Amino acid sequence: MRAIGAVLAVAVAIGAVGGAWVWWQGRGRIDPDDSAQVARGKEVYALHCAQCHGGQLQGQPDWRIRLPSGALPAPPHDVSGHTWHHADEYLFAVTKHGLARFAPPDYKSDMPSFVGKLSDADIRASLAYIKSSWPEDIRRRQETLNRR
Repeated sequence: MRAIGAVLAVAVAIGAVGGAWVWWQGRGRIDPDDSAQVARGKEVYALHCAQCHGGQLQGQPDWRIRLPSGALPAPPHDVSGHTWHHADEYLFAVTKHGLARFAPPDYKSDMPSFVGKLSDADIRASLAYIKSSWPEDIRRRQETLNRR
């Protein structure tokens, strides 16, 4: 009887460690194939991003030409923009903290920080939504940046 109890205890411990490992691996993921994350991201994007980046991810017109303020208009997040040229970690950081934190000292940007406004999970969801709109070849190319 003691042997069965010991085996059960080991099995429970292995299950707990395995479950924790699976949870840890999924933590912080931006997964354009996760339909729940993408659906949440679509909501977050509509509420917090579309005003500047467009309802269809199209960005603002003439997004490569500086505004009178010196800032660039909001770029598109579809394949015509450069979002897919950056790794997930960078996209997350810029979305969370705003571009000013990562730009040269005098760089003008209207990209706000979302610290205290969006949870990390909502930021990841919005990025999953954006990535879900990209064709497979672009998604593969962007994914290579995440492995560097």
